[in-house]
Amino acid sequence: MQTIFGRFSQISIAVALLASTAGLHAQNSPITASQKATASQVAQAGVPLSELAPNAPDDYTVKRGDTLWAISGVFLKSPWRWPELWGMNLQDIRNPHRIYPGQQLSLDKSNGRATLRTRQSAASDGPPGTVRVSPRTRYESLADAAIPTLSPQVVEPFLAEALIVDEAVFAAAPRIVAAQEGRVLLSRGDRAYARGVYSSKDSGKPLSDAKGEPVNYRVFRNATPLKDPGTGEVLGYEAQFVGKAELVRGESTSGVTDKDGNITNENVPATINIVVAKEEMRVGDRLVPEPPRELLNYVPRAPVTQIEGQIVSIYGSAVRYATGNQVVVINRGSKDGLERGHVMAILQSGERITDRTDSPRTQIRLPNERNGLLIVFRTFDKLSYALVLQVSDGVKVGDRFVNPN
Repeated sequence: MQTIFGRFSQISIAVALLASTAGLHAQNSPITASQKATASQVAQAGVPLSELAPNAPDDYTVKRGDTLWAISGVFLKSPWRWPELWGMNLQDIRNPHRIYPGQQLSLDKSNGRATLRTRQSAASDGPPGTVRVSPRTRYESLADAAIPTLSPQVVEPFLAEALIVDEAVFAAAPRIVAAQEGRVLLSRGDRAYARGVYSSKDSGKPLSDAKGEPVNYRVFRNATPLKDPGTGEVLGYEAQFVGKAELVRGESTSGVTDKDGNITNENVPATINIVVAKEEMRVGDRLVPEPPRELLNYVPRAPVTQIEGQIVSIYGSAVRYATGNQVVVINRGSKDGLERGHVMAILQSGERITDRTDSPRTQIRLPNERNGLLIVFRTFDKLSYALVLQVSDGVKVGDRFVNPN
């Protein structure tokens, strides 16, 4: 390890290490070609003053706890138009996922157009301009200090729980077959046994502790069908998250010799330990390998193409209406062109009423009214999870969504 003293410019080893962590973010949060094109176009001419928020400040200092969504709303009427805000400062903000606390944003409204400039404040928490290192060994975390698009505490816990699966895949998933000492319910710290190979048609792969095979699993139950509100088609199955398990020993077979000397192979299930319990687990619950952790970011933007659909369900079986910061499932997914970060407008279905001014008492339906915004944060083939960002009234199953602009 090399110890370094004195003063360094912005192109320092510390910054270089920070930049290396940025690559991981860039891979998980790609900047699309359409975002680059929009930003380049806006960077050349700026944004019309009519597109600015009524109370857009001349100066703003990014703070800890800020989000890209909130900052977009500070300057623009439509927070999902983050590429325009990025484009207003394309020379200084080359990666829209990396805006740091302490950066000062200044709004220039000259010539009837708006542009945004940035500079680093002396109290910045971002990559340093000049660093003095004292003559001793230091160990410091180089964790990314860039502000997120959404509050992590709102979305990240949900990413560990939500799962939409194909019925056949879920049926073939390994399942818990027994517990120690004949227990019926399992909780954190308990040991249990599971199998992935069965004699039935929905047999899957055996649980293996070989090198390279998954060791950590999520435990799910009750794959509930999610149906399209319009057609009734089953679009997928939502599994109920109940906990996590760790594989101790893989499945195997054991030869047993009977009194006549005949050897019979018996199946020996895998051994697992319950390490997380959201609720008590039981025999029959399924195991799904823990996916690799992703460092996710969501650049809010409207879809390039026109997409519309309906809300399929509200996460939480006891919830009838969704409000702000609640999660819903919508009936459009990656096959329909939806991506992480797409913002959609929620429409409240118009009420069906009787026209009492018309002598035949004609039945009429009032127009759909815009009710709020949602942002997609996880997509599957035909379904997506979305977070309700803004809402005027409760959101219910069957409500429609469309492009925000």
